[in-house]
Amino acid sequence: MNSYLDKFNEAIKNTVFYKLTSNEQDFIKLKSLELKFSFSEIKQIIDIARDLEMWNEKSIIEFFPDHTQKKVVFSRLIKAYNALREKPNSYKNFKLKNSAKEQKFHFKTEKKEGFGLGLCPVASEKTRCCNLLTLDAVESCGFDCSYCSIQSFYNQNTITFDSSFAAKLKNLNLEKNRTYHIGTGQASDSLMWGNREGILDALFEFARENKNVILEFKTKSDNISYLLENEVPKNILCTWSLNTPTIIQNEEHLTASLDKRINAARKVADKGVKVGFHFHPIVEYENYLSEYEEIYKRLLKEFQAYEVALVSFGTLTFIKPVIKQLRNREFRSKITQMPFEDASGKSSYPYDIKVEMFKHAYNSFAPWHKEVFFYLCMEEHEMWKETFGYQYATNNDFERAMLGAYAKKLNMEFLI
Repeated sequence: MNSYLDKFNEAIKNTVFYKLTSNEQDFIKLKSLELKFSFSEIKQIIDIARDLEMWNEKSIIEFFPDHTQKKVVFSRLIKAYNALREKPNSYKNFKLKNSAKEQKFHFKTEKKEGFGLGLCPVASEKTRCCNLLTLDAVESCGFDCSYCSIQSFYNQNTITFDSSFAAKLKNLNLEKNRTYHIGTGQASDSLMWGNREGILDALFEFARENKNVILEFKTKSDNISYLLENEVPKNILCTWSLNTPTIIQNEEHLTASLDKRINAARKVADKGVKVGFHFHPIVEYENYLSEYEEIYKRLLKEFQAYEVALVSFGTLTFIKPVIKQLRNREFRSKITQMPFEDASGKSSYPYDIKVEMFKHAYNSFAPWHKEVFFYLCMEEHEMWKETFGYQYATNNDFERAMLGAYAKKLNMEFLI
């Protein structure tokens, strides 16, 4: 008994065992001693127990199969767990727990070494990528989207500004005979901080001085006062990440509502600034296609194609550190309650589900197909053929097509 107890105590190290309720801890320990689960099986049972709580499903105590043979018990447990993943989620009786009600964070301004301009952090030859350059004007985000990978890289409670950001922008040497696409919404939200620490002053000046740069502000906020109060350089794009009210309410905590995001985009477009929309992630749940379609129809009704530079589609993809981070949080989310398949080294929906969501989205925007640039973000090359009926041979081909379409929409010279 003592030797197995030692094995059990070793197995629970570096797991979320102590995040479980005391009743669940006692139950898993009792069943492990009784059935002699292996090291790996104990770890899986603990993860399952944590996921069930996070998904607002039955406790592991109620969920656990009633049988005396270890192999039968574990097999049935895994089968029941996977069945939960494979059916579309329902948010009808979902109850949030410990979700943030207000923004609480600490601001820090410091001189940072180096400069935050680099390739998109998820760029990969395994997926079709637009070669976006990202500019980390701010580190960490004040929103609390349950699926966001930023939380695995930065301290969510500390928002860091670079005191030398403006000077570094002025000293940035870019080729004059090349068109650049730079986004500021990867390490934080582009607009939620407004002009705090002069970041928008610096970025507007950078856009004015570098007319060969297409500068994209990506946001889930409605903080557009700076844009409305100042002359916006024509090479700035403002894009909104949109989702259904169901997902915003349950998974995109502290962000602006769908109405506020769309209304903000409308006001910015009214000023003559080109806008865009990102549907990333599209999330599968009961009746999800019809809820997303309502948004697609609304955009077609409220915007003209000449006002819109881009529409992108993407879905949930996870790396192991993010899943581990989610299990360590004291909150509820159904975002990982999905059938995981390998997607170029990450975990995502099965191929056929992604085809369904992307084709439905693209077909819904048929009136804009000839005037707006559509693309998939971080998806396999073959998915383009399934969704759009065509695909790019290389990432560079994709980048050229995107830059050419954006430059035309912005009335800029396109420099290859």
